[in-house]
Amino acid sequence: MAGGSTRYAALLRGVNVGSTRIAMADLRRLVADLGHEDVKTYLQSGNAVFTSSETDTGKLAQGIERAIADELGPTVPVLVRSGAELAAVAAASPYADQQDDPTRVLVAFLSAAPAKARLAALAVPAGENIEYAAAGREIHLHFPDGGYGRTKFTNAYLEKKLGVVATTRNWKSVLALRDLTGG
Repeated sequence: MAGGSTRYAALLRGVNVGSTRIAMADLRRLVADLGHEDVKTYLQSGNAVFTSSETDTGKLAQGIERAIADELGPTVPVLVRSGAELAAVAAASPYADQQDDPTRVLVAFLSAAPAKARLAALAVPAGENIEYAAAGREIHLHFPDGGYGRTKFTNAYLEKKLGVVATTRNWKSVLALRDLTGG
């Protein structure tokens, strides 16, 4: 991109599910006020896409987290991925071409790669038919028998078992964010 700028997606954890409500217009304004450009939001679930010359995704995430806390009140974990990272995640899915229903293929984005011992101990809850594959800071998920709504293998379950912050997006959202970041 021109001038050394990169497109990023900020993925907010737990926004507009449960009690944490953030208007997407407020999110766009906050991200723009941090000096990022061409800010867009996707859906109401806390996804912002923007261009920035900053290359440290941790700094980008911390800046957005701080702005949300300072101006809107809630403490919301934010994970940032570049367009190139999102393109790599989409290309790496072992399940995307096994499934026509995008609600049955998801990606859990993690704040850091989990410890090997924790990853090795990760298990699907008894009685559930779920496939998963870990790749760095992502867990690819496949729910062949149904969507994400009825499982115990949730975002909170992954966070507890892996000891990292996670936020999960369905396949349609992953592809849309990849496309919006030009990845």
